Amino acid sequence: MNTAGHSEATERRGLELTPFRGLRYDPHRVGSLAAVTSPPYDVVVRPDGVHHLQSADPHNIVRLILPQAGTPSAGTEQAADTLRRWQAEGILAADPEPALYVYEQHDGNGLLQRGVIGALRISEPSEGVVLPHEEVMAPVVADRAALMRATFANLEPLLLTYRGNGTTAEVVEAVAGRPPLLATTTEDGFHHRLWSITDPAEVALVQSDLSHHQALIADGHHRWATYLRLRAEHSSPSPWDYGLVLLVDTARYPLRVRAIHRLLHGLPVAEALERVKGLFRVRRLDVPLPAAQQSLADAACAGNAFLLAGDGTFHLIDRPDPALLARTIPDDRPAAWRSLDATVLHATLLDHVWRIPEDSPAHIAYIHDAAATVAKAEQDGGTAVLMHPVREEVVRALARQGVTMPRKSTSFGPKPASGLVLRALDV
Repeated sequence: MNTAGHSEATERRGLELTPFRGLRYDPHRVGSLAAVTSPPYDVVVRPDGVHHLQSADPHNIVRLILPQAGTPSAGTEQAADTLRRWQAEGILAADPEPALYVYEQHDGNGLLQRGVIGALRISEPSEGVVLPHEEVMAPVVADRAALMRATFANLEPLLLTYRGNGTTAEVVEAVAGRPPLLATTTEDGFHHRLWSITDPAEVALVQSDLSHHQALIADGHHRWATYLRLRAEHSSPSPWDYGLVLLVDTARYPLRVRAIHRLLHGLPVAEALERVKGLFRVRRLDVPLPAAQQSLADAACAGNAFLLAGDGTFHLIDRPDPALLARTIPDDRPAAWRSLDATVLHATLLDHVWRIPEDSPAHIAYIHDAAATVAKAEQDGGTAVLMHPVREEVVRALARQGVTMPRKSTSFGPKPASGLVLRALDV
């Protein structure tokens, strides 16, 4: 790790982003760069999404981030073997010198996002440098930790945001005017470009600027918790003191905040509605999904609201009984937390009304795409619970108070594509 030039005081002031030798696909050894990329592991809708990505190219990154085997341990061993083989064959090769990477995404319709990818010094939430805003599920952290241990790599960057609009943004925009290392367009229509920053002066400008900022975890709470766990398992200094991240300055490039929806296995819509009768107002909406989501947005302006689906139509539930909320929602958190839709969903509906264990994959799935959630509910006879997104300023304000939201409360984006640059801890 190139940490020269940093005093202990500088390291502890804020974000410490360090260059690393990125592990990247050789474009001459794969069908196309687009065909080997994937959405982040938790966005891929399994198993359909995995099969689709695997068939796109035999070297698709999904074979590393979501290995398919008979048991979890066999899967992690398979991923480690695959990574070593791809490196030995030159499918993946380390860049010749350590770098920070500028990463750009745009959709051709006005949405442009740029940020810096690097190895970030891992810090505890109590340090106030990297702020989590969601709770995590222990089994997912254990799964990601096993995968990182086996591969000895950070396979995909977390998405962190900060508000700077300063020197780093100026460096990013200057670098984006140069020829990129790679450029590709993925099947979702997003255009991706990547540049390296190796000039010591530019690296120093970025590092100095970021050392005055704190970041919010936008996407990747489980991987950040995994970084913390793996760092604790190793004596410092070690490569595990750092983790792969993408830092986006939302003062310059605002992110979109979307909801993450729930699929309740084994709970038919009719039964879900029967149980909320008298506790929420229930309205049937015989309209297409976009119109139903607009009705949800309108209702969410006045209070907690959710869309239930799975029986061929939509049901808007809102206006929960205040007495129900008073007896089911903990009163030891700020009012902004108690009024979150995710709080009401988990504390009131899942725990009290429907009695669904929120950390059991056999009972509940978390899906980013609304249409996919509805389709799976209709196919499986379960209930889709569609959410309305929370505003970024609410997320950031709670995080600064040290208050975490219920798990899978938000989906910030666009998310970085997995497979454009990896961090192997032994190069």
